[in-house]
Amino acid sequence: MLFYLNHQKNLKIISIKMNKIDNAYKTIGEVAKILNLINKKSGNVNTHTIRFWEKEFKIIKPKILAGRRRYYDEKTIEVLKKIKFLLKNQGMTIKGAKKALENSDSLKLDDARNNPINMHNKSLDLKRKISKISKLVKEIKNLK
Repeated sequence: MLFYLNHQKNLKIISIKMNKIDNAYKTIGEVAKILNLINKKSGNVNTHTIRFWEKEFKIIKPKILAGRRRYYDEKTIEVLKKIKFLLKNQGMTIKGAKKALENSDSLKLDDARNNPINMHNKSLDLKRKISKISKLVKEIKNLK
């Protein structure tokens, strides 16, 4: 890399290279780190989980180049994040996750809480109902 005497020009070159790196394809190991698929005992990344998901979910299509190396773009990484969320966080089965992926409305994730928006609203309704029931139970106890 060439470094110019002009500091601003150096920063511009570095920022261009950083943007290129951020948008580049990622290897299976890098994706496993992004998804936090790490073996608790050994500390190694679990790339086999991603390869298994590739077989189960036809929507995952990495670029496979010479030497059978897999490269993932940002769109595919987002799909993998959704799959991980459905399987690991929501406790869905593979079959259930496939159905959820087919229904695009259920995959709108709330970034702040990392929960489905629909589930967030339902949980608020459920909390309100539980609180009403507990108030009724207290009133019934007070009547005796």
